[in-house]
Amino acid sequence: MRRRSRPSKTGLILGLGLLMAAVLAWSIFGPGPAAKVGPETTSQVQSGSSLLEIGAHLQDDGVISSQWLFALVAKASGASGHLKAGEYAFVSQDSLARVILKLREGRVVRHQFTAPEGLTSAMIVERLQTEPVLTGAADIPPEGTLLPETYQFSRGEPRADVLERMRTAQSDLLTRLWANRQSGLPFKSPIEAVILASIVEKETGKADERPKVAAVFINRLRQGMRLQSDPTIIYGISQGRPLGRGLTATELSRADPYNTYRIEGLPPTPIANPGRAALEAVLNPPVTQDLYFVADGTGGHAFAATLAAHNRNVAAWREIERRP
Repeated sequence: MRRRSRPSKTGLILGLGLLMAAVLAWSIFGPGPAAKVGPETTSQVQSGSSLLEIGAHLQDDGVISSQWLFALVAKASGASGHLKAGEYAFVSQDSLARVILKLREGRVVRHQFTAPEGLTSAMIVERLQTEPVLTGAADIPPEGTLLPETYQFSRGEPRADVLERMRTAQSDLLTRLWANRQSGLPFKSPIEAVILASIVEKETGKADERPKVAAVFINRLRQGMRLQSDPTIIYGISQGRPLGRGLTATELSRADPYNTYRIEGLPPTPIANPGRAALEAVLNPPVTQDLYFVADGTGGHAFAATLAAHNRNVAAWREIERRP
């Protein structure tokens, strides 16, 4: 009888090696731990942490299964010296390979901050101070130098850096708009355009009205008429914070560089930070004959080219105000 053949030692070793390679590949490229809560796990990688410290932190957060395997793979792949600090969001069951790739590429969580149009610089800084993931104090920039938009930032970023991006964005936009401005505008400099745009921004919250309001004020400046804008007076009284009441006769007649019922031309500074649409409106306004506008009871305004028509619009508004 023939003897039954036995596996050779070489074959056994080869088989074990293939099995270990398959297990290792699965540990690296297969699914990682499931998130403890929700679809992802947020983890913070601290600057200056060693490879094992990063691995231990990720393991504690439930992102990976083994800090030792993490360190081994990071070293073997050449990623160990390129892992970036920051806040990361790892999808539930992200593979170890994807975790390391995300750390190497620095795909940190991006937070958002939105500055609405028409806020003063002080108000924008106050809002930044309430963002808990930002750091450091920030000085209040000059009025009108920030562009109200939505900005992204990462955890730990200085508030001053976010403000600087807002200033750069406003400067870049203003440079482009000024270079392509309509000819014959009653402005001597870009800052004067910003001043008027800030008034337009505070006079109406309706996007389709900004060009019309801008045209009224530009027509007034061309004719040497006073702007007579209530928001400028409010800025002189409270630095732009709502009064919670109407203006008094005394306030309308007081001597103040922001009282456009008494001064000629523009006030000395912007009264808020105008948005893109307001800046575009004053630098490329529509051609109209309108010199007046008043609230119309719908959230918008009624515009008029003559004082007689304006007085009729005012009378209609007063009637709306008297209604119960």
